Amino acid sequence: MNQSSLSARSLTDQGVSATTERHPGVSVSDLYTAASDLQRLLSKDTLVRTMEPLGPKTTLKVGGAADLYVVPSQVEDLAETLAWAGKHSMPIHLLGRGSNLLVSDEGVRGVVVSLASQAFLDLEVKGEQIRSGAGVRLKRLSEQARQQGLAGLEFLEGIPGSVGGALRMNAGAMGQWIFDVVLQMTTMDRSGQLRTYRADQITAGYRHCPLLIEEIAIEATFRTLHASEIQVKKTMEAYATQRRSSQPIGSSAGCMFKNPEGGSAGKLIDELGLKGQRMGQAVISEIHGNFIINQGGASAQDVLNLMELVRKRAREDRGVELEIEVQRLGL
Repeated sequence: MNQSSLSARSLTDQGVSATTERHPGVSVSDLYTAASDLQRLLSKDTLVRTMEPLGPKTTLKVGGAADLYVVPSQVEDLAETLAWAGKHSMPIHLLGRGSNLLVSDEGVRGVVVSLASQAFLDLEVKGEQIRSGAGVRLKRLSEQARQQGLAGLEFLEGIPGSVGGALRMNAGAMGQWIFDVVLQMTTMDRSGQLRTYRADQITAGYRHCPLLIEEIAIEATFRTLHASEIQVKKTMEAYATQRRSSQPIGSSAGCMFKNPEGGSAGKLIDELGLKGQRMGQAVISEIHGNFIINQGGASAQDVLNLMELVRKRAREDRGVELEIEVQRLGL
């Protein structure tokens, strides 16, 4: 952000103190002025907020606020937001369903964008192909496939995320990965240009899609196969039963660490005797060692301290360097 270009503006009518500091030289009033500046460039239905709490928008339920929070109502509004952020040297962060995310207690500098408006929620079935917007929930996508008697997306049913987030992380379950079933993907680069890639033009690895580090997924087309709705439903129910028996209930971000080569992070944590270990209100699940549960009132620092304890023990006792899987904002 070009801090000198943001003039102070009273927030008395907003019930917010203009002296609250977000980071050196940028107060809440600066952010409100910036938000007003951005809003003028966007369509009236686009949401722009300052100091928007992010913790409630994540499945772990921890973390502070976003400097600016934007929900573009059109694809063009997303392009305008990217251009504006670039002009003011402000970082851009994407927020999906918040299911694989740890937000800093101090919040997130820059602009946090959520593709939760109708423009990014289209879902269309054509034959054995399903085109989905980035904001569509994976549960909705898999349910749509089931209703149409289309197989191949059953493994997505229990992943609590959106299509865009799943593409960014190459999300997977039950031995399958989302890019196994992608036919093509449309993205927007930081200049606001739309690009469409065939599956063979996209590289994706374990919990990683390099293309989506700099570009933003807008929509994707998935391949499926015709099957009976009853069979698809049966498969989804079997996967759901397996998840319920192996994954804890409670506020979590899913798996915190990537599996080390040739092994399981959850099994390693169990063998280290760390199940049930806690820091504040954050505790390692007794059911699955790779899950950290917020038992109510946990801070991001509680979670980070617990993660560091796990990594330290894995390194010292087993010589294993656990790699963090959960995405982090502001950290």
